[in-house]
Amino acid sequence: MPQLVLEHTIYTLNQLLSIDKPQIALAGRSNVGKSSLVNALAGQKKLAKVSATPGKTRSINYYRVAPHDYYLVDLPGYGYARASHAERRAWAQLLEKYLSSCTQLKALALLLDSRLEPQKLDLDLSRFARECGLDILPILTKADKCSQRDRAARAAQWRDILGVMPLITSSSKKTGLRELWQRLHEIAGVTPPAPEDIISKTI
Repeated sequence: MPQLVLEHTIYTLNQLLSIDKPQIALAGRSNVGKSSLVNALAGQKKLAKVSATPGKTRSINYYRVAPHDYYLVDLPGYGYARASHAERRAWAQLLEKYLSSCTQLKALALLLDSRLEPQKLDLDLSRFARECGLDILPILTKADKCSQRDRAARAAQWRDILGVMPLITSSSKKTGLRELWQRLHEIAGVTPPAPEDIISKTI
């Protein structure tokens, strides 16, 4: 499994970094389970802070994917009702600036709650990403919280909206993580070594 290494955390527009490596942004509503998915992908429990209070991620966190040398960029969660108007506006500006100006950004991985009908904020973000010329990788989270029938219906719903079939994941059950890593590698343009190559190098 690839490793995730937290290399940079930024909070303001003037801290935005110019990193000459492929990047894939992770975005979603404040309670969609983004931190849990990051930890599941990393095979760790505490790499990304998980809190009972939504909206905890208020920064942009750059995770380097080792050894493949690209970045997963965790964007601030949006839609947190208890945040002040000024906080919500600052987060929106940070997110929009990154999405519209990062020349190495390959796609937006849009996290969507399997249990919910399409939300306006998610639709707005997907529309903005398309306007920025970005591909979208839809990811349904919390798949273990609803029935297979409901998951399939939600996936078809988002497929019709975005034109892309979402990946279905569950951080707690580790569902869909292998497929997600494969898609992330493809988007970043890296070719992981074949299993037989890994074995030969360890002998």
